[in-house]
Amino acid sequence: MTTTYDVVIIGAGPVGENVADRLVQGGLTAAIVERELVGGECSYWACMPTKALLRSAAALRAARQVSGAREAVTGDLDVAAVLSRRDSFASNWQDEGQASWLESVGVPLYRGHGRISSERVVEVTADDGTATTLTARHAVVVATGSGALVPDIEGLRAAAPWTSRETVAAKEVPGRLAIIGGGVVASEMATAFSDLGSSVTMLARDGVLHLAEPFAGERVADSLRDKGVSVRIGAEAAAVKRNDDGSVSITLTDGEQLDADELLVAIGRTPNTQDIGLDTVGLTPGAWLAVDDTMRVVGLDGAPHGDGWLYAAGDVNRRVLLTHQGKYQARAVGDVIVARVTGGPVEDGRWGRHAATADERAVPQVVFTDPEIASVGLTAAAAEAAGLRIRVVDYDLAATAGSSLHAEGYQGHARMVVDEDRKVIVGFTLVGPDVAEMVHAATIAIVGEVPLDRLWHAVPAFPTVSEVWLRLLEAYGR
Repeated sequence: MTTTYDVVIIGAGPVGENVADRLVQGGLTAAIVERELVGGECSYWACMPTKALLRSAAALRAARQVSGAREAVTGDLDVAAVLSRRDSFASNWQDEGQASWLESVGVPLYRGHGRISSERVVEVTADDGTATTLTARHAVVVATGSGALVPDIEGLRAAAPWTSRETVAAKEVPGRLAIIGGGVVASEMATAFSDLGSSVTMLARDGVLHLAEPFAGERVADSLRDKGVSVRIGAEAAAVKRNDDGSVSITLTDGEQLDADELLVAIGRTPNTQDIGLDTVGLTPGAWLAVDDTMRVVGLDGAPHGDGWLYAAGDVNRRVLLTHQGKYQARAVGDVIVARVTGGPVEDGRWGRHAATADERAVPQVVFTDPEIASVGLTAAAAEAAGLRIRVVDYDLAATAGSSLHAEGYQGHARMVVDEDRKVIVGFTLVGPDVAEMVHAATIAIVGEVPLDRLWHAVPAFPTVSEVWLRLLEAYGR
């Protein structure tokens, strides 16, 4: 059977879903292909179940930091209840709800493995071997995301380590959990499983959250140590073995041996492009897909691949490996395809409707550790590397009037990075309890390129932790 649509999308995660929605709203037809669960990594193995795992302990900590509430807390975490809540946020790994949404907006779902067989043609092979050929009149969008990277460490693959998927979906909490990595997944899972009762050892070769502002990673590392986590900065695994009793032995490069019940590998991601037919159209299987600002796949010369029929959005293009940025790209992709097909104006300049400008200038991110880290834009180091003349302004969040009301013993820190030539903020980082809900104000300031002189008129409510905005401006000076 051959079926023709205006656009065919490979991958029905949040990115693919948003591309399809924008296309249909724009009057085009679209089909979507998915080999696993509709809703993708974020819905079942990342954002939602991960944050569900972390939230119960965070709520308990918050209650214990406020007199009156503290006295009402009489027990510890109910691990079974935490895992059950996690399951509910992963929809018990069933995708009927997501699939029915696609049907409601008029997007046919083809379940199976999608491979590009030629220009604008995608072959879909279902689990029963049935093959369907989908032909796109105008474009194919690759939204296949990324998977966990498992490095070439002796014995590691044979030891069947956990990746983010197995960790987030774990049915039992291991007594001893070793983690290779020090990034976001490693730090969040070290937080979650230590709260759930595991004895955690973290092998952070490059440090804890080394891409964040240094003070942020340092505070998280200190907090993990306070929880009893063994944070081993600079430690590196040389060999791994799964023992007969099911435990895991990790030999470090200095010869030391560590034993654990489970091992999580969280050192990065790899694109899910190994078997989607890239070789049939002159591209490299297993590679990240380079794109322009409208998400068209481009060659080494920066020109659109072929005649511009192939797009790649989300993790697979490696611009920003975050769900919300992938959805942002998806909106741009859907809208620009509609514009190009219908002959409408294409706004692909800086901050244009069809350009993913924020991918480089204003990416917000929250790390749900204890304490939380919320950041947007550039770190001081990244701003300097970009050639900007900057000034860094720091402030102690505990010195705001709202912090002591929020929690007793509140500790936190804020930093803004100012482009001195334009007098606008280009980076902002917050570390402290519940700072996730404060980051969007900074995002708006950076995206809007609001001059510091105008920000003086954005008066923060009293008494809130957001008063830090006023304090940072005072520290900068008018």
